[in-house]
Amino acid sequence: LGSLHLLDNSVDRSFFPLRALVTSQVKYFGEKIGLYFAWLGIYTQMLIPASIVGVIVFLYGCVTVDDDIPSMEICDRRRNITMCPLCDRVCSYWTLSSACGTARASHLFDNPATVFFSIYMALWAAFFMEHWKRRQMRLNYEWDLTGFEEEEDHPRAEYEFKLMQKSLKKELNAHKRVCIHTQLHFVILTRFTPMLNGWIGIGVTFAIVFGVILYRISTKAALHMSSNPTTRSNVRLTVKTTAAIINLVVILILDEVYGTVARWLTVLEVPKTDKSFEERLIFKTFILKFVNAFTPIIYIAFFRGRLVGRPGSYLYVFESYRMEECAHGGCLMELCIQLSITMLGKQLIQNNLFEIGIPKLKKLIRYIKSKRNAFQEEEREKKLQRYETDYFLEPFAGLTPEYMEMIIQFGFVTLFVASFPLAPLFALLNNIIEIRLDGKKFVTELRRPVAARAKDIGIWYNILRGVAKIAVIVNAFVISFTSDFVPRLVYQYMYSSDGSMHGFVNHTLSYFNVSHFQNGTAPMEPDHLGFHVDMCRYKDYREPPWSPMAYTVSKEFWSVLAARLAFVIVFQNIVMLMSDVVDWLIPDIPKDISLQIHKEKILMVDLFMKEEQGKLHDLDNMVAARAKDKPCQHSPYFAVD
Repeated sequence: LGSLHLLDNSVDRSFFPLRALVTSQVKYFGEKIGLYFAWLGIYTQMLIPASIVGVIVFLYGCVTVDDDIPSMEICDRRRNITMCPLCDRVCSYWTLSSACGTARASHLFDNPATVFFSIYMALWAAFFMEHWKRRQMRLNYEWDLTGFEEEEDHPRAEYEFKLMQKSLKKELNAHKRVCIHTQLHFVILTRFTPMLNGWIGIGVTFAIVFGVILYRISTKAALHMSSNPTTRSNVRLTVKTTAAIINLVVILILDEVYGTVARWLTVLEVPKTDKSFEERLIFKTFILKFVNAFTPIIYIAFFRGRLVGRPGSYLYVFESYRMEECAHGGCLMELCIQLSITMLGKQLIQNNLFEIGIPKLKKLIRYIKSKRNAFQEEEREKKLQRYETDYFLEPFAGLTPEYMEMIIQFGFVTLFVASFPLAPLFALLNNIIEIRLDGKKFVTELRRPVAARAKDIGIWYNILRGVAKIAVIVNAFVISFTSDFVPRLVYQYMYSSDGSMHGFVNHTLSYFNVSHFQNGTAPMEPDHLGFHVDMCRYKDYREPPWSPMAYTVSKEFWSVLAARLAFVIVFQNIVMLMSDVVDWLIPDIPKDISLQIHKEKILMVDLFMKEEQGKLHDLDNMVAARAKDKPCQHSPYFAVD
């Protein structure tokens, strides 16, 4: 294949072997790009065991779905449990057995194996970070970077220009008194404006999520009014899927907007050096894109179904939109749908199609523009050199987009993995394609970047560590508050008469007297099921209407809440302790590299000692020669002086 550093501009890059990019990328592109491909390779390799375990967890859910007692109780039509309406007026009473499919599907992701998988993925993240540190040290040794120190970063031209403007203003106003208003204006512009605009960007994301919530509420009510029975029976699935797709489209659009906004905010701050500018830009871009990608998922995981109220006293938005409820199987299934559509959509559309399509489109546009301005294009093309044709390629814009899409994917793999065990598998399949697409793009679609040396991946490592730490907390809350894992344990060990899960569904349902509906909220078709309904059930821990404290939270609610909080604390501390143990047990530097560096230091010291001894020997010879020529004038050492 040959080495890439031997290439010159006469080589046709479009036919250059892709494998040579992987084997000799450092010599051609520099250590900075080489570290990116090395990190991406390690990350992809580490996804293999995570994918295998995730598939096993999913298959476990498939195998045990028929043995899940709560799902069997929900699907049992003989129980004939009448549930309260899911919306006001247009929705009628429904039977719990109609949620059989959702309950069975939820068990695929909400089972005891998901708790194990969450712990495994937290330890996997710790192993991945340690493995990369060791690999990075090995690469530093192989690429002769162990003693490399970054050169002092010089001030940016924009910073010096702003500094010059400020000094000129000071000179002009030296004989005047600078007013406080001007000083405050400068401070607000340089300090508070970027922060304010960042919060505005995050606020826009929350506003769009709120708009999608209103879409789900209104669409659900509209579909329930349909005369088509098929449409009415698939209301939940239709609303979930369409809302997830709308969220995906909005995320893709805002990702491009937030990239521009982050650069604009960083320019407003006027960082002093290029390194500071790059780090601030990366951090702002990550925060905005992270919030953009995960806000809809966070809403479904932790807020949906908890701000609802109860029958007869629901919580409304704009006095007409009733807040959403989760399905009886919990919000975990809806969380899985949202997470899978967002993750797969971003990988397929943004990471793959845009990554190759946009550079090709820009290349075509530049070529067409240049062709319009040239009169003898055909003759010029015959004389163009390789470097002249490479001008039509897309300029290299840095590694930030490449790292950013992988870090967001790392968040999908680790943050909500308890709800979607197949996330590592889809990430692995995407990265197998991603490595080759990145290689092809760097070789054939982008201009050759200026080679740059680097010892590590910079701020991206700290972001990875932060995401891995947050993932432990998020998964603890997902298992505790989003799934039914903790309520099932509480029922089995505190309220079950025989220590089994029989009766769990009935235990989680409260009673409501239909005569207590607020005016205008009762169903328009109360006899939709074919019989008169006096009592309906809803999922909550509340006192029955015949109790002296009707509809207040029951003692079971407080027991479950205490167990949820205890689980979060125990899970978080145990997993973080295990991660710290992994970090402590695995040394950052491989033993063979450490020994080799130690040997080289010893050899270097020996070399310096021999060199000094040689200098002293030459000095003694010179002194002896001088003393032999003039033995009686001065002492030898005085002669040397």
